Amino acid sequence: MIQIQAIDGLLLREMVLAGAALLEKNREAVDALNVFPVPDGDTGTNMSLTMASATREINAREYTRADEAAEALSKGALRGARGNSGVITSQLYRGFAKALKGVEKITPPQFAAALQQGAEKAYNAVMKPKEGTILTVARTIAEEAVKQAEREPDNYDALFNVILQSGEAILRRTPDMLPVLKQAGVVDAGGRGLLLIYTGYAAVLRGESLDSIVPAEEGADQEAAFVDDHEALEDFPFAYHTALTVNHIKDTVEEGEIDHFRRRLNRIGDMVQLTGNLADGLTVHVHTNDPGRVLQYGTEMGELDQVTIENLLLIRRAREEAEAAAHAAEPPKPYGMVSVSLGEGFSRILKDLQVDSVVEGGQTMNPSIEDLDKAIKSVNAETIFVFPNNGNIILAAQQAAKLSDKNVLVIPTKNVAMGIAAAVAFQPDLSAEENAQRMEEAAQRVRTGTITYAVRDSEFEDMHISEGDIIGLHNGKVEFKADNVHDVAIALMNAIVTEDDGLITIYYGAETKEADAQALGEEIGNLCPDCDVEVHEGGQPLYYYLIAVE
Repeated sequence: MIQIQAIDGLLLREMVLAGAALLEKNREAVDALNVFPVPDGDTGTNMSLTMASATREINAREYTRADEAAEALSKGALRGARGNSGVITSQLYRGFAKALKGVEKITPPQFAAALQQGAEKAYNAVMKPKEGTILTVARTIAEEAVKQAEREPDNYDALFNVILQSGEAILRRTPDMLPVLKQAGVVDAGGRGLLLIYTGYAAVLRGESLDSIVPAEEGADQEAAFVDDHEALEDFPFAYHTALTVNHIKDTVEEGEIDHFRRRLNRIGDMVQLTGNLADGLTVHVHTNDPGRVLQYGTEMGELDQVTIENLLLIRRAREEAEAAAHAAEPPKPYGMVSVSLGEGFSRILKDLQVDSVVEGGQTMNPSIEDLDKAIKSVNAETIFVFPNNGNIILAAQQAAKLSDKNVLVIPTKNVAMGIAAAVAFQPDLSAEENAQRMEEAAQRVRTGTITYAVRDSEFEDMHISEGDIIGLHNGKVEFKADNVHDVAIALMNAIVTEDDGLITIYYGAETKEADAQALGEEIGNLCPDCDVEVHEGGQPLYYYLIAVE
């Protein structure tokens, strides 16, 4: 039973860490709730990575005030937000933090009001919000929480009972709101992810053992190779790389205290690597803003040796100064382009089309708002066009555009073929608005088919899909299945190509042989003699082909 009546910054951090850990533990299960049985369900992954960024920020230092902790949480979530679910999660925390300005310790009514303002902020961030999604789950939980807090303003136990119960109830109803969920036999993935986070909150407040909700030290015993990537320092908000060994472990130290040591390091830093044992000693690597605390924790275990502390900010500052000097050396050009790509072949094509910055990502790993923001900043241009090239990245691109002091125009491309068409449509002599219109019109003229495989049994409309079936998606909707790639490709072409079309472009994936792609292109050319057929390497993972028709 929850006994506390107010939540300060330190307790809020513990709640967030537990929520993030529980989500990560169940990440694959949330991914599996993807409506379509394709191998790129990524809601759990996107939300978990967003929460990882939030926890890094809230771990940067010990926030005793709730409002300061909430602001750090919001900042971290926004920086690391990936995909629609991640962006919505970041907006939930943004509204949550806004509601808590000036609040040192959160009472139940304030907590409920913050949930409500978070839900409102998330709804406002989505151009066309749909019911039956994470938005519905967040709003319903918040509404019920506000009612409960009004009934019992000093009772956190009753409040979290309502939060979890109302969350489960509305989550079970999401298939009734979205037919695609009912047909797939799943609840909304984003809603499930959000409820896992809140369940982690409740576990901390109830004093439940974190071991019951956190995976076994998140793989800490797997002796994974440690990579301290100083070239990617912008991803880490901690200033000091601290490394040391702990020898001659004290006789009073027990085996379980190694795990406790690791948890303490995770609370004050990132990139934690703790290896070894009581008999042979321990090796520690951590990025932190408080290296003195690391040394203190180490001396509680044994004797310190080989201590090194490196200021990562100096490395990052030198790089930033070099980049700034390079930009200052030449005036900005009128236009630039940023595009997301999901394969080496696509990246080469985009660069050949004079795209200034290519961000790797797509179906299997959506880039974060911070990734997109950095790409935008790297382009020395007054106006920058951004091609998200995935429906799940558009919202993140729009949020990144808002962060920029440049004129950033997001062209809502839903796949790389649309992005390529948009880049081809660019005319340097036209205004930004005219170019944006040309690009969007060009992108919308592209119709696409993609071919992949089913990762589970599923019922979609009148089609029964078995795990391992080859499936064809027309403009993102599953329409064809067979036991081989060739038959699905031909069925797609027969459905997509019309008499008005003049160009068919076949982009083959990383797992497809060039010879097979060329043979398919030749066959499609014979079937569609009035169309030009081009075959290019896309290099996309998981998808055998992306076929574009215009």
